[in-house]
Amino acid sequence: MQDADFWQPEIASETRPDGTVYVWQTAPLGDYARCMNDRFAHWATTTPDRVWMAERGADGQWQKMTYGAAWAQIRAIGSALLDQGLGPDRPLLILSENSVAHALMALGAQQVGVPSAALAPTYALSTGDLAKLRGVAAQITPGMVFAEQAAPYARALAAVFPDLPVVAVDGALPDRAVIPFARLAATPPSAAMEAAWRAITPDTVAKFLFTSGTTGTPKAVIQTQRLLCSNQKMVAACYRFMEREPPVVVDWAPWNHTASGTKVFNMVIQHGGTYYIDAGKPAPGLIGTTLQNLREIAPTWYFTVPLGYQMMLDEMENDPALRRNFFSRLKLMMYAGAGMSQPVWDRLTRLAEAEVPGGVLLNTGFGATETGPFALTHTERQASAGNLGVPAPGLMLKLVPQDGKYEARFKGPSITPGYWRAPELTAAAFDDEGFYCPGDAVRFADPADPAKGFYFDGRLAENFKLASGTWVAVGALRARLVDDLGGLASDVVIAGENRDTLAALIVPDMAALSALAATPDPVTDPAVRAELARRLAAHAARATGSSLRVTRALLLTEPLDFDRGEMTDKRSINQRAVLRNRAALVERLYSDDPDVIHAERVVSP
Repeated sequence: MQDADFWQPEIASETRPDGTVYVWQTAPLGDYARCMNDRFAHWATTTPDRVWMAERGADGQWQKMTYGAAWAQIRAIGSALLDQGLGPDRPLLILSENSVAHALMALGAQQVGVPSAALAPTYALSTGDLAKLRGVAAQITPGMVFAEQAAPYARALAAVFPDLPVVAVDGALPDRAVIPFARLAATPPSAAMEAAWRAITPDTVAKFLFTSGTTGTPKAVIQTQRLLCSNQKMVAACYRFMEREPPVVVDWAPWNHTASGTKVFNMVIQHGGTYYIDAGKPAPGLIGTTLQNLREIAPTWYFTVPLGYQMMLDEMENDPALRRNFFSRLKLMMYAGAGMSQPVWDRLTRLAEAEVPGGVLLNTGFGATETGPFALTHTERQASAGNLGVPAPGLMLKLVPQDGKYEARFKGPSITPGYWRAPELTAAAFDDEGFYCPGDAVRFADPADPAKGFYFDGRLAENFKLASGTWVAVGALRARLVDDLGGLASDVVIAGENRDTLAALIVPDMAALSALAATPDPVTDPAVRAELARRLAAHAARATGSSLRVTRALLLTEPLDFDRGEMTDKRSINQRAVLRNRAALVERLYSDDPDVIHAERVVSP
């Protein structure tokens, strides 16, 4: 393996008479920063010429911002925001993709105790009624909007924020003045800014992150400086190699989500690293941008969703120069957002071992917007995907027996204090001991040894019963079925509540299906359908009960819809929303429709 060292945790546990289990690391967390901007100030003082962040310019070249130059603009923007009257009750709303200007605006707000809230651009670019955007505005009552490019957001700004000042890097709005970003970034640093920075405490609200809102109006999760800084201390305790080698990341994941917007963004600041903004995505037409960036920049730490690795592998397996650069100084590969299928795990680890003696650690963990997000992770080499690991130092994991499963709950300094202006929702999210309850179940990797880690065992709200009364653990079954389909599915949605048998809507991997197809349309191709039926039959034959056996499936031909809550812009699927919105497809699954693929009807093409 590359020269990478990780924590060596000592795990303790206690089981109460009612079956509740508590698990924690014995090592103390230790001290952490007062606020993240203090860490930025440290690097701006000690390494002012080090590159903090880079993005592609219009000419395709990397435009780089150093710590010293960024610190000057952060202080300037903070001064300007105070002049505009922003504060905790009038935060900064950000409508923008990831960019250097976006980052500077968020940190400029944090500099003076003004929360920011980065939203998925789709909230404002939707052609619908903008209900989610209106709900966000009602919750946080912003005092200013930053929209990097003004023109695309003109409709939303006029409809939802007609009276707010708008800051933009480029573009104009009809009948409305736009404040140039450059003007804010050139504001002389003020004494008021310095005083506001000194007044920040660990309990100061740094920002709001919104849950995906798949079942209603998104909730504003409070992110305090304590949450951010203590969580980075936990991350540093795990990734010890970053103390001697500041991380270099090439990252596409959106900052309106906690994975990159909180963990990766602040991890770079914590260690004085460099963040290359990847304008690509794990999607057709955009993955090429990611691959080009990885041909040029060798990361030391890499994160993406399983689909991203799958699409990268399709190219890297045939491009020696790309994989050589990608692995040249890589210390860790992390995935999240969905379960990784065993075929993708095997291909990725095989490629890493071919490039790096001993391979590169591939891992995942458990986290949520409300947990900082870093909560559980593992650093031991695994033979298969899915081990979530053990709790970070300073965090207590509580396992509560629920319907034959263990519900996971968390307590520690990196847990949110709650939801902004929503005391009822906050109260409902915590138990009587103050543990946050995300609604997820986990199972022991080894029931006799909690130090071996835990596996995700489904979202309790997603699980359902068959007509027989048997519970279906949806999360685990989804992962198993994706594995059993052997790379032909990117994900699946499980149906069957109050039915006799289980069925699935398959999100296809079109590249894999096309490779099998003999006709132009892989969805209807006889060879593809026969292979899916064969793999579904093999899955059904291996299942040990009705709650583990999917016997029929349909391929989804219409993309999942963000506006209807079916997926987030990080490409995570909401099972309940898909089933609700596509009830007609579920009915087709249980009909004699010839498009349904049946496990018991395996035929040759």
